[in-house]
Amino acid sequence: MAYNDKSGADANINETHDLIASDKVEGIRVYDPNGEHIGSIERILVEKRSGKVSYAVLSFGGFLGMGHEHYPLPWSKLDYDESLGGYRVDVTKQQLEGAPRYDREADDYWTAENGRRVYDYYGVAPYWI
Repeated sequence: MAYNDKSGADANINETHDLIASDKVEGIRVYDPNGEHIGSIERILVEKRSGKVSYAVLSFGGFLGMGHEHYPLPWSKLDYDESLGGYRVDVTKQQLEGAPRYDREADDYWTAENGRRVYDYYGVAPYWI
């Protein structure tokens, strides 16, 4: 039988060598190519049907938690860097400032058209292809 019942196994596992729990990703720092801190992941967005992580929403800018902007990054742009204890992206602060961003209060941002804009901006293939 392929299924191995591990009754009593710890359901609160946060991280293994290859896996990380969503609550551990939220708040983790993001660094530019030079290792400079440019923001933090506020949340991740998962495609309902495939289960693929589609975006990491990067919180960037502001002061003392106020006035920061939200930038959807294709998940494929993030590379976990153990030495930094966070994700490294090949995006500079200046590139991020010109990237598509969204207002947290806007319910209509997450459309297919905006998704294409985000993936086109970063020059990566969309998760749905």
